[in-house]
Formats: sequence, structure tokens, C-alpha cells
Amino acid sequence: MTNIAITDQEYRDFCKYLEAKCGIVLGDSKQYLVRSRLSPLLTRFSLSSMTELFQLVLSNRNRDLAVAAIDAMTTNETLWFRDGYPFDVLANRLLPEIGESKRPIKIWSAASSSGQEPYSMAMTIQEVQTKKPGMLGSVSITATDISSTMLENCRAGVYDNLALSRGLSPERKRQFFEDVGDGRMKIKDPLKRMVTFKPQNLMDSYGLLGKFDIIFCRNVLIYFSPEMKSQVLNQMAGSLNPGGYLLLGASESLTGLTDRFEMIRCNPGIIYKLK
Repeated sequence: MTNIAITDQEYRDFCKYLEAKCGIVLGDSKQYLVRSRLSPLLTRFSLSSMTELFQLVLSNRNRDLAVAAIDAMTTNETLWFRDGYPFDVLANRLLPEIGESKRPIKIWSAASSSGQEPYSMAMTIQEVQTKKPGMLGSVSITATDISSTMLENCRAGVYDNLALSRGLSPERKRQFFEDVGDGRMKIKDPLKRMVTFKPQNLMDSYGLLGKFDIIFCRNVLIYFSPEMKSQVLNQMAGSLNPGGYLLLGASESLTGLTDRFEMIRCNPGIIYKLK
């Protein structure tokens, strides 16, 4: 019988490990979250207890287990077209403004989780191209995540009924997906070709990703310490082309973290333009 109990010391040690590896700060009294996310790994890796799991992860004696633990702790549920307004701003303001130059537009979806955000962007772009042919040149999306499991799922582009029911209209489902059976649907190939999925830890350098016109980094900073938030934001400023834009989550702010951006109110919502 497996033992999923976690001691206070084990929890503190794992929190330090998680912050060092990927910047996530759990804070106090989140043992329940760690138990729920990591306990399935006991069966998968034939472990008898959480104590054994922590010993193997913290000592780096089982790399596959360590990767799986990071995957489990960094995987977050998300929605299609989450919060609505960022995609309206993308369609009605950012794409027309940047598209005037007729040069290729590059967008980054940072911490893309299970892929709903970058694919929602791709749907938005395709809708704009359909409504206003010739307004845009080529548009490409780079989507990154720390989780290799999530990236594999994103590249497949297959979603079950539960995922498809969260924020996706019937019209968009018909237009952008094809039925693959067993209650699942797959993103159609023209949309998939717009998005490239790559591994990226936001604590590492972004140099190999190139430069972007728009960065979506939404509902990610809430997990980081103030120092880590500042580091990420300043690195993202360095990854934007002149006049580029950054979009954060509805509850996130740049206040006290960086002075590299100008805040713009969009009614609803706020976006940030590189100074």
C-alpha cells in the first residue's frame, strides 16, 4: 500500500527544488496540491511512498521521475479564448496596426500549457484573414512550455469533449476542428501549421527563440517570486521588436517589476507596449 503523506520538511525541500528548477513559488500550506499532483506518479514509477519519491527527485537519482514531477506541478488547465478581450485586441488593434508594414508578424505564446491559447490565436488570425483578405502578410506563432508532455499533446492537437466545451463556440468547433472519433476532435492542419511548439523554461535565455511583435504571457507570473517576475519581464522586453506588445493575465501587473513598457488601456483590458 502506498503512503501519500508529506512531512513539513519534505514539503519545504520540494518547494525549494521547484522554485530553483522553474521559478514556481508554492507558498505555505499547499501540501494538498503537491499530493494531488504527484501521487499518480507513485503507481507510474512503482514507488511505495511520497518520501521515496522526494528522495529520488531531490537527489537527481531518477531523471525521468524528476521530469514527470516538474510536468505534474507545471501543468495547468486553461480555456479557449480565455478572458475574451486579449483576442479581440489582437484582432481589432494589434494585427491591423502591425500588419500595415506588410512584413511577417511573429507572436509568442509563453507557457502555452495544453495549447488552447496559441490555437485560439491562430483561429483569431484566420478569421481576420478571411474578413480582410490581403491586410496581413504571413503570421507565425511560437508556443512554448516547460512540460514535454504538454508539448507532445499540443502538437497532436487532439482534444476531448470536456476540453472542447470550455470557451469554444459551436461555430468555431465546426470551422477549425475535425472529428477523430471517441468523442475527440483534432485541430485542422492549416491551423496547426501556423503554430510551432518548442520547449522553454522561462528562467532560461530566450535568445534562440528570436524576436517577436507580440508576446502573450498570461496567468504565468502569478506563480513566480517578485525577483523572478522582474527577470522574466525584462527578458521578454529584450525579445520584442521595437514597438512590440506584451499581454498579461487579467490579474497580473507590471507595477514595481519593470519600467520597459508603457501601459495602454483598451476598454476592456490592459496591454503593454515596449518603450
